[in-house]
Amino acid sequence: MAFAVNYTSEWWVSWLHSFPHVSFGFQLLHSDFQPQAETYLQSLVFLVGIAAAGLALNLLVLFVYFVRLCCCRRHEDEAQKRSNVCCTTWCIVMATLICSGAIGVGFYGNSETNDGVQRLTASLHNANSTVHTVDTLVLVTESSLREAVGSELLRLEEAFAKRPEFLRLVRRARTELDGLLQQLAGVPFWGRGVSLERTAHSISFVEFYRWLAYLLLLILDIIICLLVLLGLSKQSRCLLILMLLLGILMLIVSWGTLGVEVAVSVGVSDFCMAPEKYITNLTQEYSIMSKDVLQYYLHCSLQTKNPFLRKMTGSLRILSDLQSLVLELIIFAVQEFPAMQKELWNIQGSLNATETSIHQLTALVNCRSLHKDYVEALNGVCSEGLKGMLFLALFSIVSALMFNSVICIAPKTWRNFRKRERQYEDMDEDEPCRQPPGSTRRPPLPSFYSYSSFGSQTSIQPTSQSITNAPVSEYVNQNTASGNNPRHENVPLIGRNSPPPSRCPSRATSGRSRSRQSNGWETVKVMEERF
Repeated sequence: MAFAVNYTSEWWVSWLHSFPHVSFGFQLLHSDFQPQAETYLQSLVFLVGIAAAGLALNLLVLFVYFVRLCCCRRHEDEAQKRSNVCCTTWCIVMATLICSGAIGVGFYGNSETNDGVQRLTASLHNANSTVHTVDTLVLVTESSLREAVGSELLRLEEAFAKRPEFLRLVRRARTELDGLLQQLAGVPFWGRGVSLERTAHSISFVEFYRWLAYLLLLILDIIICLLVLLGLSKQSRCLLILMLLLGILMLIVSWGTLGVEVAVSVGVSDFCMAPEKYITNLTQEYSIMSKDVLQYYLHCSLQTKNPFLRKMTGSLRILSDLQSLVLELIIFAVQEFPAMQKELWNIQGSLNATETSIHQLTALVNCRSLHKDYVEALNGVCSEGLKGMLFLALFSIVSALMFNSVICIAPKTWRNFRKRERQYEDMDEDEPCRQPPGSTRRPPLPSFYSYSSFGSQTSIQPTSQSITNAPVSEYVNQNTASGNNPRHENVPLIGRNSPPPSRCPSRATSGRSRSRQSNGWETVKVMEERF
């Protein structure tokens, strides 16, 4: 006969079990799982207190750091400022990426813990189904034997009152029936005070909200990482300040979850090191089942004595004797009492159905089914669930470190953002090329010289008398009065009154292009008037 594999603890169970258990009075305790003992609960709360002390120390260090950062600002040269900006930005980016990796670890740990708890609840449901089926089958069988067989035997006893040989067989059958009922009454082994179904529902309820809380926490971490990257890309101090406040909040949450995770992991590891001891004490305390039945289901080996073997074989032996008596009555009594044939055949059918039920009970009370559920539950809690809690603790540690890094580096980054914004504002104030909006003042009409030429183009030379600041109308009038019709005129623009070169290349270029376009159009107009 093949038996289920026994439970074996993993290495991380032994490692967590070796954690020191210290009470509030700083006394070292034994690491046995005793949730009813007050000192043992104090040792688990002490682990949460260590995490709370670490949080307080962390916040104190951050406070001192911010005070020093606000009061002791060093003057650095421009090159060093640029290098610090680049260094702090990349440090925040790397910390954010590492925190994103830790978030992936957190998702894995949350899923593993949920899978382990689901295995536990599924095993509890299966075990409860087995126990409930045993109880129901015994009740149905007993009810069938009392109603169908017992009542028919009473009628047969009345009918065979005048035949002592038949009456003796009927009374013997009633005695065998009482013995069979006694044997079946001892088969149900589970106490009425504890319900595995309620326990599974309670665990599922708590696990759902734990899983949901961690899921929201991981999503909030993702949002904070995105805010950090968005604030760096946009160079927004508002986003970085919001990230700083959320980072401090998440730092507190990370330390708190770390303490709870460590305490729960140590408690579960204490249970997983010796689960049989705690289960034995629990069954004796609440009178759930007898000790020999519990050992049969916990170990389920060839060396373990089956406490149901005697009851099952005794029930089958009694049932066989009862069937033989009924068959004898059918053979000999029906000939004299044909009216009793129907009752005897009904009794025989009920006994055959009872035999089937006893075989089903024999299979149900076998240790293989419940022992498999027991091993599955332990593997779910101590293997998957505890491993998931360790990954969640790792996520809390890494996220706390990364949030510390981001909180420390972020103020330096947005201070450099503020310096750069001030430099841009100073440059904008010093620009002479800036004009008030809505100004449509046109540049003054430029002066230009002209000269007449009579001859070849190579003989035309401008003289000093030809350069004058006279208006354009005077030049036009003079040329008209003299009747000159020049073949060629070179009229360069002088006195353009153009603004000085701008310190802003883009604005200077645009202003220069606009002035060139306006002067070009004016030159064309003047040339048209001349000709």
